[in-house]
Amino acid sequence: MKFKHTFHVFVDNFGITYKQLLYRLVVLLAAGIVLYFSITPFINGFLPELNNLISNAVDFALKLLNGKVDELTTISVRVQEAYAAFIDLIHSKTTDIVVVIIIFTVIYLIAAFLNGLGNYAAATCINDKMALRANSPFLSSLIKNLKQAAAFNAIYVPLTFLYEAAVAVAMFFFVFYLINSIVPFFVCVFLFVLIIVFSAVLKYTFTCDWLPAIIRGKMGPLKALKYTFSIKRKDTLSVLSNFIVLVLIIFGVNVAAFFCTLGVGLLITVPSSAVLIAAFYMVNYYDREEIKYFVDQNTIIKPAKEHTPTREEFFRGADE
Repeated sequence: MKFKHTFHVFVDNFGITYKQLLYRLVVLLAAGIVLYFSITPFINGFLPELNNLISNAVDFALKLLNGKVDELTTISVRVQEAYAAFIDLIHSKTTDIVVVIIIFTVIYLIAAFLNGLGNYAAATCINDKMALRANSPFLSSLIKNLKQAAAFNAIYVPLTFLYEAAVAVAMFFFVFYLINSIVPFFVCVFLFVLIIVFSAVLKYTFTCDWLPAIIRGKMGPLKALKYTFSIKRKDTLSVLSNFIVLVLIIFGVNVAAFFCTLGVGLLITVPSSAVLIAAFYMVNYYDREEIKYFVDQNTIIKPAKEHTPTREEFFRGADE
């Protein structure tokens, strides 16, 4: 039922997708401009040797395809020399490479933080419509909840980055092991995608109540974090199974949009994926706390045993 209700809430709030798209494009453009001007001076130092290596490698491939075997030996020597020169350049510019990595990481974290603010605003709009049928403007929700959203993302973004970095490192060694094994290529691809999907499912499963607990439950970020890992009225297996389906659908739709529309479809599928995840967050929290909610204008979902707020809960302020 969670999946069915999530889909209805997602359709009911689909207009947020376009607001998310505009917001994310602004963040992406700003991050891209800053990144370009930050790392261009460092990248320019690698271009001559890199272009020489690529030029010789392409020349070698073309000669091989055209059957000019007698010229391959000479070109092969040039490729090896260009590769050696490029490796020597990398060794001599280790400091520059580290600086580029640091710059890229910082800009990535800032962009993720800003996108997180947009996700918070989207979840707030969804919550307002589920609870009160209120059509809250995206921008005003973003500004109004900026303090709470910033506090949440100041914790969520670094933790998520560390988790994803750990998964990436594990994936690197895993893929390196598979490449040097006798495992067939398609099996390697299957295992690679499986690990990506499973890592995303785990992240969403154990953090799904964090954001709703702040928005709907009026908790602070740390208290909400403790709540999301508690087992009180939390059906972890049900949440896990739903996220498996959601992540597979999101992954499949985005991959299809990339290949079938040459990437144009990603303009809709990427922000709508974020809205879909936010919709499930809110539906799962409402079900867990046994609170009734709207899935559309004419349908109210009532739990079998509805939770009646206490006087303190009813009058609890947004800052608590």
